[in-house]
Amino acid sequence: MPARHVSRVRALYRRILLLHRALPPDLKALGDQYVKDEFRRHKTVGSDEAQRFLQEWEVYAAVLWQQADENRQNSTEKACFGTALPEEKLNDFRDEQIGQLQELMQEATKPNRQFSVTESRKPKL
Repeated sequence: MPARHVSRVRALYRRILLLHRALPPDLKALGDQYVKDEFRRHKTVGSDEAQRFLQEWEVYAAVLWQQADENRQNSTEKACFGTALPEEKLNDFRDEQIGQLQELMQEATKPNRQFSVTESRKPKL
């Protein structure tokens, strides 16, 4: 794998984990674990899939940065993160990806999350 590609992947990975610092602690923990699992899972994929993977995560990072910035500017309102997933994108998913998405949604929306995080630092972006 070319060194430039590896460097790009590592930089994106670090940027996403830094952006997660702006999330509420339980979502940060969930997001960090999901990112780590996904990047690990895609270490050995082919060139085309790797490109698509990186493009999707770069879009995620850009959206998260924008939402974190908006939430910082509107600090009196409740923080809002996330975006709707268009049906066209869902139709492109494999069954395995749909299953992962369902598991992620269930974990993110259940009242008693498995994470016990007592961190209360201000995010630094």
